[in-house]
Amino acid sequence: MFIYFGYSWTNIVSFIYMLNIYLYLMVKPDKKDLKIIEVLKKNSRLSIRAIAKKTGFRPSTVHQRIQKLVRNNVIEKFTVKLNNSAVDEDFIVFMYLTTKEDLPGSFFHDKHIKEAFGVTGEYDLLLKLKFADIIEFNDFVIKLRKNKTIVKTITNVATVNLKEELN
Repeated sequence: MFIYFGYSWTNIVSFIYMLNIYLYLMVKPDKKDLKIIEVLKKNSRLSIRAIAKKTGFRPSTVHQRIQKLVRNNVIEKFTVKLNNSAVDEDFIVFMYLTTKEDLPGSFFHDKHIKEAFGVTGEYDLLLKLKFADIIEFNDFVIKLRKNKTIVKTITNVATVNLKEELN
């Protein structure tokens, strides 16, 4: 049932359009936000004062902007970049998968699956996997073959890590 409040559709559409622009500007990081993000990418453990010093902004500005970036999900979480060798994950594999149907969410909880992407083309998924060694990788593949949802795979083993970033 439609309730008429005396506003024309043009006014309502204009209001929604302006609201969308306002929300977009509220969430989209500006130049100051991007400068703060660049500092955080290099070292997210820096204090607000240290970030302020590096960016040339006041500490209160840095603090408020970081809070806004977190609140608006521009910054999803603060994390660490691990040394693959130190944590026994220096055997890196990229695997393409074709499936008959969607895999259950629990499939992606495996500790070896570090990243997963839906992709276009012949395959449905691209996984980035990390293992201690080829034996651990082989165990994973044997377990994977038991999953009847997976139709085919192609695997590429990384030979050298030239660049790896969190973002």
